[in-house]
Amino acid sequence: MILIFEDVEGRMPVQPWQPAELSRVLDAVAGLALTLTPAPIEAPPVTVRFGRYLGGGWQQLGAASHAGDDLADLDPWARAALHDLAGLEAGWAAAAEGTTLAHGDVRADNVLLAPDRVVFVDWPWACVAQPWFDLVTMLPSVTLNGGPRPESVLAAHRLARDADPDSITSVVAALAGMWTYLGRQPDPPGLPPVREFRRAQGEIALAWLKARITSGG
Repeated sequence: MILIFEDVEGRMPVQPWQPAELSRVLDAVAGLALTLTPAPIEAPPVTVRFGRYLGGGWQQLGAASHAGDDLADLDPWARAALHDLAGLEAGWAAAAEGTTLAHGDVRADNVLLAPDRVVFVDWPWACVAQPWFDLVTMLPSVTLNGGPRPESVLAAHRLARDADPDSITSVVAALAGMWTYLGRQPDPPGLPPVREFRRAQGEIALAWLKARITSGG
């Protein structure tokens, strides 16, 4: 077997996000979805690739509550709505299924800005999903790294124009549950910042979810 890699003359986006560079990347995310629909290669469905992680966070937090955990560190709104949030996240799989080859892990450190193009690198999470899946899953990290709030980006992005709002909300619920649950777990050995990263992503995703639910989006 021979592996051939392209030597890309590029750099990662400046952090915190600069508006022009973020705009380039967001345009490239749309172009990627257009180019990769239908998926040009075989890849696992999104439900297979992410089934261990998405769609169970709120359910696991509910189970912890029944087992005696007071969840005192949890957002009060989320703590009061655990049952409803678990039901909402349960629809993520049907909502995210599609025919687009998705990267599955778009964030600043998986992007290279070349003079004439944007290159997405590191594809171990590739899967077949909705064309908006990469956009939605990347937005909490954009906010975390100094960019705008998720909903403001989503509302202006062309991939969201024809998307079902309820489907997006189900995936946002699954994201918020996953990051909130993981943010309460101990740091993996040798990776002490991971818990805080997860917790921060959870707070952003939860605020996004609350805004979508309360606004009917």
